[in-house]
Amino acid sequence: MFEPPFLTGRLIAAARALTGISLDDLARTTRLEAEKMRLAEDSGSACLSSAEDSEAIIRALEHFGAVFLAEGGGLGAGVRLKFTRLDVKQITRMEGEGGPAGDDDVP
Repeated sequence: MFEPPFLTGRLIAAARALTGISLDDLARTTRLEAEKMRLAEDSGSACLSSAEDSEAIIRALEHFGAVFLAEGGGLGAGVRLKFTRLDVKQITRMEGEGGPAGDDDVP
């Protein structure tokens, strides 16, 4: 996990764009107000002031497939996808197979 100054509005916006998650879905997952995150994204490079909010947002975006990269080696912080597009396509296909889950009758 990164220290609170790590997460900025630009990283949140980039991670949402990469994972394809809406601001409302992110707000529901983090249990934070969508307007609060919208303001964070609009502030650009300003860091989030609350460590708890930062951790909640990072956990949620990682759940949706984002990987956060800390500054280092002369490069700035960043975000990338955990899965390749092919992986995501195959995961989506497998999750949709078989219909609804039911009780297992196997002894």
